[in-house]
Amino acid sequence: MSEIRQFTLHLDQIEDYEFKVRFDWPDVPDLRVDEPAPLGHNAGPNAARLIAAGVANCLSASLLFCLLKSRNAPGGVRASVTGSIGRNEKGRLRLVGIDVDLTLSGIPEDRSRLERCFNLFEDFCVVTESVRDGVPIGVRVLDEEGAVLHQEHGNT
Repeated sequence: MSEIRQFTLHLDQIEDYEFKVRFDWPDVPDLRVDEPAPLGHNAGPNAARLIAAGVANCLSASLLFCLLKSRNAPGGVRASVTGSIGRNEKGRLRLVGIDVDLTLSGIPEDRSRLERCFNLFEDFCVVTESVRDGVPIGVRVLDEEGAVLHQEHGNT
């Protein structure tokens, strides 16, 4: 049986739909979250944006970890994430897709050794693979000139 780790975050209402998120790490500052207008006041990201940021962060970290471990360290990793919101069959708003572009700078001329990481990194990403069960996620890895090095299609 695998080990289960837990974490606990606390949310306190500030006013209306605005909340303060307190993390379980003492040196991490609080985060303000809010809903977009007309419900909220855009005082912070809403849940859909946090999920998209979490997916992009997890993919970035997972790819970087693999590249560092295989001695293919890039000069930098940049991510851009687009979330799509639509209505389900009951007319309820849902996150219906997430597309992530990861851009690597300063990668070696010989890109053949990168392929192993491209085949592994998504599978090791805790958040992406958890969210992907309910939301299609498309992933592209690009070099700094914009050439596609790897692509995994979502259903968006």
